[in-house]
Amino acid sequence: MRLADALAAREGMTCVVGAGGKKTTLYALASRLDRAVVTASVRIPIPSLEENVEEVVVTDDPLAALEEATLDDFPLGLVPGQADDVRYHGYENELLDRLAAAHDGPVLVKADGARMRDFKAPSDREPQIPDETATVLPIASAHVVGEPLDEKMVHRPERVAEIAGIDVGNAITTETVAAVLASDEGGLKRVPEGATAVPVVNKVDDEQLADVGREIASKILERAGGRVEQVVLARMNREDAVVGVVE
Repeated sequence: MRLADALAAREGMTCVVGAGGKKTTLYALASRLDRAVVTASVRIPIPSLEENVEEVVVTDDPLAALEEATLDDFPLGLVPGQADDVRYHGYENELLDRLAAAHDGPVLVKADGARMRDFKAPSDREPQIPDETATVLPIASAHVVGEPLDEKMVHRPERVAEIAGIDVGNAITTETVAAVLASDEGGLKRVPEGATAVPVVNKVDDEQLADVGREIASKILERAGGRVEQVVLARMNREDAVVGVVE
């Protein structure tokens, strides 16, 4: 299955949350879609954005920038300004809703941060998901299974522990990952009513990790019930990004 179809991200606004491949997912989608806009509701690294889109426009009026863009400018990065030397700011949710309504192509949004970790649970302020979001992609890396629940690989391990019902320092299991991705306090937090949630187990780099991913996916579907219809196993750094889809 093609990546954009597996992730239900071919049109409308898609927000990517979690850890273990958010930015890679954004750019993998942008490179495969026509007239994609890449933006953020939170801070986004400057180098990664500039290296993965055709044009970055820094503007407080993204709708005007979109109207002025030519086909050669896509994938188009839109941001309101710099937070510091390494990150751009993100837009307010209401403005992203207006941007998505004005654009006749996909809008791809980085909607939380993870400090380069492979797994996370959101803070009280996260994620920042606009109301008109069509699809939310909660992401975690298969690599964390078997590792200790600590800050080396996990952003906010104490929040993960609370959601999963384990202690910081315990080994991360497939159940741990599934519990967070399927939780209203984790991967499904603030998913708008009517939006599609497609959890992603990323960094499924070999058959052993594919088995891990399938186990996580099955447990997500059990926990999430009708809120999740499928889970995608992926390796976003590869051309053949979709490893499998578990329904």
